[in-house]
Amino acid sequence: MFAVPDNTLLAPENPALRHPVRVALEVATDRDRWRHLLRYDPDQRFFTLVERDEHQEIWLMGWLPGQQTDLHDHGHSTGAFTIVSGSLTETVTRRTASGRVITEVHPLSPGQSRVFGPGYVHQVRNEGPDPAVSVHVYRSGGRTMRSYLPDPVSGPVRVG
Repeated sequence: MFAVPDNTLLAPENPALRHPVRVALEVATDRDRWRHLLRYDPDQRFFTLVERDEHQEIWLMGWLPGQQTDLHDHGHSTGAFTIVSGSLTETVTRRTASGRVITEVHPLSPGQSRVFGPGYVHQVRNEGPDPAVSVHVYRSGGRTMRSYLPDPVSGPVRVG
């Protein structure tokens, strides 16, 4: 047995230290928190702010089949996203230390998450036959999106 000193206190959790994937998974499973906000737009991917505090922004996104983002990064933001329903495909483009350009494709299903940070260039799309829903958590700058043009030789080229 282990003895716990009488003066031992459980320190409150610091929300700023919670990993964005944990936040995204928690929000994704708490459908009452965002169900009333969900919409689908036939013309463009739907997104809306679920909540914001001093540490992060949490966004809900609805994707109809065929909808996608442009190739983009999130500026100085870090964060994560989790698939709630449907399926999404993430394509990540990066340059290796040797200078080669690599493109990785990640099919994502409900419960799967991806993490991003500064310099992480990706595109997300719904290639499936059904609508998809995802929860996105952004830190250190909020929901910033900077567009890129793909270049298989020199790597993604930022627009603007």
